[in-house]
Amino acid sequence: MILPIVAYGNPILKIKCDEISEDYKDLQSLIQDMWDTMYSAKGVGLAAPQIGKSIRLFIVDTSPFADDKELNYEERDKLINFKKVFINPKIFWSSSKLCSFNEGCLSIPDIREDINREDQIEIHYKDEKFISRVLKLEGLCARVVQHEYDHVEGILFTDKLSSFKKKLLKSKLNNISLGKVKCDYPMSFYK
Repeated sequence: MILPIVAYGNPILKIKCDEISEDYKDLQSLIQDMWDTMYSAKGVGLAAPQIGKSIRLFIVDTSPFADDKELNYEERDKLINFKKVFINPKIFWSSSKLCSFNEGCLSIPDIREDINREDQIEIHYKDEKFISRVLKLEGLCARVVQHEYDHVEGILFTDKLSSFKKKLLKSKLNNISLGKVKCDYPMSFYK
């Protein structure tokens, strides 16, 4: 089922989310609904707060990035095959090397900005079967995971912008929070 995506301005997007247990009600259905919602909106990641659930759960599928003609075969292969569910994630390590990339967010349509993030991370999490996993990631896979991880920490990519950039975007962000935005997928507005 395709769910509406929570728009910028809803307080749920600024809350550090709660861990869940293996017996979380209808977890597999929720995960499937998140996949349906993310693909319908043409996203590469979706976190539970973006559909109104304050829980530590997000999904990623970086395959759309594999269309980039500048990637070598190995990079393309990594991106095509990186589709995962992250439950109760915790980033345990990140590199000191930062890389910039133009990011957007399904909860903040029509705004894209260059964001610096760590190039490499190590993340511990449970998969959809509640099996403990550890991943070391780099490049775009690490970036997408960090973006979604920030969501379960109550952080938006716009929080990482300079004060000057935030002032420039203030009116656009206000319009989004008021529902004055057009997008190709269903959204839920707070006000």
